[in-house]
Amino acid sequence: MRTAAALRKLTVLTAAALLGVAAAPSAAEATPDPKAPKKFVALSDVDPTILQEIRYFTEHNFVGEPVDGYKKPMCILTRPAAKALHKAQVGLLKKGYSLKVYDCYRPQRAVDHFVRWAKDLDDQKMKAEFYPQVDKTRLFADGYIAEKSGHSRGSTVDLTVVKLPARPTRPYVPGEPLKACYGPQKERFPDNSVDMGTGFDCFDTLAHTDDPRIQGVQRSNRDLLRNALSDQGFVNLPEEWWHFTYKPELFPDTYFDFPIARRSLTGH
Repeated sequence: MRTAAALRKLTVLTAAALLGVAAAPSAAEATPDPKAPKKFVALSDVDPTILQEIRYFTEHNFVGEPVDGYKKPMCILTRPAAKALHKAQVGLLKKGYSLKVYDCYRPQRAVDHFVRWAKDLDDQKMKAEFYPQVDKTRLFADGYIAEKSGHSRGSTVDLTVVKLPARPTRPYVPGEPLKACYGPQKERFPDNSVDMGTGFDCFDTLAHTDDPRIQGVQRSNRDLLRNALSDQGFVNLPEEWWHFTYKPELFPDTYFDFPIARRSLTGH
């Protein structure tokens, strides 16, 4: 049988242990998510008329699942890039069109997710739509996947043009039959954008902005997008008709990792 003194000592030790547990910070408290610098804004606060279809928040992307860091389906950009998009939008609205963004700022954790996916050669579930003719072992060598992305610097955006009034894009149904991103518009996933010759994020040379096979209406549509953006300081990536970077970049050498959420902008 324990003595009264021993019981008192045990009680004190137990209480101390409980206090220690209560005082210990949780993992979430110990490593809070970083916040965006004050020079980042939500695009909807600068121009609410620009359509948004944030693909990496959904399962309809080349990974086939929501991507790390996309906590809300919203576009975040540096303020100069967002203002420049607004100016481009004003011009397009006068012609009966609207911009639609697919991706804007992209946290480093999302890029890391892409890298892990690219190294998993057994995961081919979205191949039939996004990279039908590319061997997954070639994604790094061919430049489709990299360990750093200009999107993480905050002034790069992936976008297209939609004819107004905008038709809704039907929801993607996980597991539905996939159609090649480079097929004729009527055979691709039914996006509400104008015909750009391929779908968004198409890992194929046909997505190169000036591919000579793109002619007629498709060429006019690509030129419409590029001209509207280049007039406001955006530079196109030649390998992707949808990819533009506002120059000069506000953060040319910094790769951010704050999550995409309204709370990342709190305190602005």
